[in-house]
Amino acid sequence: MAEPFKNMLSQKTIVAMSHHFKKHHKTFDEKGFVKDAADNFDALELKARTQRITQAMIDYLPEEFEKAAEILLKSLGTELADDLSECGIDEKGIAGWTTMSLSYYVALRGKEHFELSMTLLKEMTKRASAEFDIRFFLQDQTEQTLQELSGWVDDGNQHVRRLVSEGTRPRLPWGMSLSVFINDPSPVIVLLEKLKDDEKEYVRRSVANNLNDISKDHPDLVTKIAKQWMKNASNERIKLLRHACRSLIKDGNKEVLSIFGYSAPKLNKVKVSLSSAKVLFGESLEFELILNSKVKKDQLLMIDYIIHHQKANGTTSPKVFKLRSMTLKGNQEMVVIKRHAIKTITTRKYYAGKHQLEVVINGDSIGKRNFELIMP
Repeated sequence: MAEPFKNMLSQKTIVAMSHHFKKHHKTFDEKGFVKDAADNFDALELKARTQRITQAMIDYLPEEFEKAAEILLKSLGTELADDLSECGIDEKGIAGWTTMSLSYYVALRGKEHFELSMTLLKEMTKRASAEFDIRFFLQDQTEQTLQELSGWVDDGNQHVRRLVSEGTRPRLPWGMSLSVFINDPSPVIVLLEKLKDDEKEYVRRSVANNLNDISKDHPDLVTKIAKQWMKNASNERIKLLRHACRSLIKDGNKEVLSIFGYSAPKLNKVKVSLSSAKVLFGESLEFELILNSKVKKDQLLMIDYIIHHQKANGTTSPKVFKLRSMTLKGNQEMVVIKRHAIKTITTRKYYAGKHQLEVVINGDSIGKRNFELIMP
């Protein structure tokens, strides 16, 4: 069984941290720090562990932020390599996931020391991403932080460049939402524009994730950007845009689909059939799709299917599934058979009754079939 992710921070980690703090601050109370930080530590999840260590740092490091910052900088260890190999706390210093507590300390204590805090976060993100903690400054000191980040887009370290794109995501998972960019993402777009052709895929993928966030609130804006960036686009940029537009593609946005060559399908014959109109829970819905091209040219097809699940109140809730992306040859007939398991999962509660299968090609609904789900 894999080691729980929360164990990236452990009591052993706390002891190692205390040694580095003591090395650079002779009066640091190692025993007190370890005792308070590690109290009932095994019962805590990752976020709570991070917060516990940070609180112990607040209690035991010098109250003057400048002095504490000097200790933290001297305590930092090996930078992450370009190949993103793991690094952690060792005799050289603090790095890896342990750095999360340090960058969170900066977020909580450094607001009155902006320039020093930016220096700290820039160095810490080279050991582990400070994407969650730069957001405190983006929220409270927006213009000043954006100005700082604008100078980091050309930094020689890919982790610093990625912090620009990842830290400004309006809806970063597990991070605070940045309402200022949810309402107006234009300052973020300026930064992403400079990073869209970054030499590192690690950075480009972050740019794509940021755009995907923006698309949830500003689909027309991201569609416009996709059209602009597709001009003379390299294969790397096209890959970025596909990932950036994944939510819009999943929603069947026809304008976005057309950007990637998925125009309205031209079909002579379309048939959607079920192997059975009744499905017993725990078994599979099996359906067959027959398509026949009515043009001589090849067509790019993105085929999705939607299960409209019955809800407790009698209405239905749609869930989109990817079936296949393919090229339909001119005048070709194609047959696709799919089995969709309907079984217990943690994210859905099933109810007996009428459900519906819908097949969508390039954003166009091409067939629907009803079926009854029978619960045991």
